[in-house]
Amino acid sequence: MSNFGFGKIVSTDFDTAIQQVTDELAKEGFGILTVIDVQATLKAKLDVDMPPYRILGACNPVLANQAISAVPDIGLLLPCNVLVREDEEGLVHVDFMDPGAVLGLVEDSRVDPLAGQVKQKLESVLAALQS
Repeated sequence: MSNFGFGKIVSTDFDTAIQQVTDELAKEGFGILTVIDVQATLKAKLDVDMPPYRILGACNPVLANQAISAVPDIGLLLPCNVLVREDEEGLVHVDFMDPGAVLGLVEDSRVDPLAGQVKQKLESVLAALQS
């Protein structure tokens, strides 16, 4: 993986993966605030063809409120991005932004425990997805 995210290849099609990720995030208290369809955008703006590639902006309101209360400018690092993409071979990848890596930029001890809670919840979502 990378030093800013974690994830896995899932054994479902792209649309099913989107639905499963959304459902599992909801179980952990996250809603989807934004959906960025990179595939459609690049096709419309640049006439570039690519496999499905969607970025979901996930937010847990309770934890986001705590983070914003501690550091008002932390909104620059929110929400948690979840990437669902299909590669050239048709494999579907689900990857999560690592909140520890991203929120570590804040360098505020009040945020560290929140980053740990968010990561634990995202790891639970990942574990619930079928490999």
